Amino acid sequence: MMLQRRELLGYLGLALVMPLSGALAQAAPQVMVYKSRTCGCCNKWIDHLRAAGFQVEAENVTDVGEYKRKFGVPADLASCHTAVVGDYIVEGHVPADDVIRMLRQEPEIIGIAVPGMPLGSPGMEAPNPQYYETVAFNAAGIVQVFATHDPAAATG
Repeated sequence: MMLQRRELLGYLGLALVMPLSGALAQAAPQVMVYKSRTCGCCNKWIDHLRAAGFQVEAENVTDVGEYKRKFGVPADLASCHTAVVGDYIVEGHVPADDVIRMLRQEPEIIGIAVPGMPLGSPGMEAPNPQYYETVAFNAAGIVQVFATHDPAAATG
């Protein structure tokens, strides 16, 4: 069952204070992820979202590109998986906090993306993590920085 935006925002307000758990987790935002069966980093990203309180379902598909085209993800923003949460698309290894912020703010965009597969993004944890950006994209093709991340600075 998908939540109405007002209900969702109420739960997300709590999510910024504490991780969702127990009864709150049952009402947490639902995420549908389209990914390749063999992609291990996609599974790690799904674990990251679940740890943040999201309810996540995954569908293994033979052509993830089909879903990117269907949902309007620009080719230059593509990553290894595409997800739908509420009325938005989440492309790639976007941190859960960025997804929560997007849902709270309700910007007039198609979605947010972390293009490629930057080391240090959720699901791509590795030595020598790199700076990366989460970008927002809209139907007019405008892409803007939504958030910046420097995992190397956070760890050292």
